[in-house]
Amino acid sequence: MGVRPTSAPQLAEEPPKLSHPELVAAQAETLATPRRAYGVPARSLFVVMDVLYGRRRRLSKFKVLELVARVPYQAWEQVAYIAITHTFEHTEFARRVYERVAESRAQQDNEQWHLLILEELIARHHSREDRLLHYWVPQALAFFYYQLSWLLFVVRPSLSYGLNADFEDHAEHEYMSFVAENPGLERQPFVSRFADDYGQFESLADLFRQIGHDERVHKLESLRRLPEARFS
Repeated sequence: MGVRPTSAPQLAEEPPKLSHPELVAAQAETLATPRRAYGVPARSLFVVMDVLYGRRRRLSKFKVLELVARVPYQAWEQVAYIAITHTFEHTEFARRVYERVAESRAQQDNEQWHLLILEELIARHHSREDRLLHYWVPQALAFFYYQLSWLLFVVRPSLSYGLNADFEDHAEHEYMSFVAENPGLERQPFVSRFADDYGQFESLADLFRQIGHDERVHKLESLRRLPEARFS
């Protein structure tokens, strides 16, 4: 008898795109839900960002959020690649590692779309940004966050997943609060060269609601990983 072929691993999918009523409901749900009890690393990062960029929610600050948001997925992907090079002889284990790589890549790509759209909006509004504060400092924050996410994952994966859940929960609430604070976004159409790739929305309000919902999906995925918090 021949060897029974195994099915290919399922590739991770990006968060679902919601309709206007669904986005409004998602925003209401977020605003009615208390924020997570953030750990010390997450709270420290949020304090640093408030000191550097102010407490007011604005596009430039969201751009920094998105620059940092990709980092845990890059760190997990790197750890997974290291793991898979040492476990290729264990088929099932290697398959699970591959699925983690695909999942991390999908989440990282989703955060990349957020960043590209935010950069486009900032450029369209001709917002001037200090290069030190909005390029070099975010790169330093991202580097530190990468090292922390990587180290926590190696020491205890649940710590890294918990940190990411804190960060994504914060981002979810910030985007939804931003829409609530700026009702004029409802009247501003979403026009973007990335719309065909990311999604079509009736307004900028719905765009930011969708981004906030994406962050919720990422948070829930990290929370789902907490019980296992390991590759094996």
